[in-house]
Amino acid sequence: MIEDALQKVQARIEQARLRVGRTDKVTLVAVTKNHPVSAVEEVAQLGITNVGENRVQEAKEKMLTYRGEPLTWHLIGHLQTNKVRQAVSLFQLIHSVDSKKLLDEIDKVAAKNDKVQEILLQVNVAREASKTGMTVEEFPALRDYAKTLPHIKVRGLMCIAPFAENPETVRPVFRVAAALFEDMKQYFPAGQISELSMGMTHDFEVAIEEGATIVRVGTAIFGERVYY
Repeated sequence: MIEDALQKVQARIEQARLRVGRTDKVTLVAVTKNHPVSAVEEVAQLGITNVGENRVQEAKEKMLTYRGEPLTWHLIGHLQTNKVRQAVSLFQLIHSVDSKKLLDEIDKVAAKNDKVQEILLQVNVAREASKTGMTVEEFPALRDYAKTLPHIKVRGLMCIAPFAENPETVRPVFRVAAALFEDMKQYFPAGQISELSMGMTHDFEVAIEEGATIVRVGTAIFGERVYY
């Protein structure tokens, strides 16, 4: 079941790329929140190398029991400052950085770990009260501040669009995020800003058409979440 679902998602990613004439790669992050470690192991056997988790503790437990080829682990959920120490030790890329306080804590912890932590800056383009992320207006100052921190490497931007029955209605949100992403490239060394993380199960094709380089897909691969 997972194999068939994964193949369908991969085909849809490819078709979305082709529709807009893209020749670059789109990374599929398989989101395993509330799915067992056996599901992680199954997609790893099917060639997936990037896995996303929303919660630090759940990810840590899976990493301890995971048996398989090495994976790149992405933290895609909101990160609290009291979880930064664990997050920096566990994740290669943290998508959800949205405040000066969080930037400072990540930089401090990464320095102690002798690590340069790769991050994305999360922007709440649609200004949803229920979602985290900095506003578009806050973005320039935090972008410039993040650049000054020696143990942080900004790789790009993350955006979560509002849920919509018709994903076409959130295309403008992705378009704004893509414009911010393109603009931020001029403020960093050439090639550093390379990742635009946007698009989930219900809207990843539109996100790809608007420039996403990373899509975060769970339900379309694993089915509905099992809460345990």
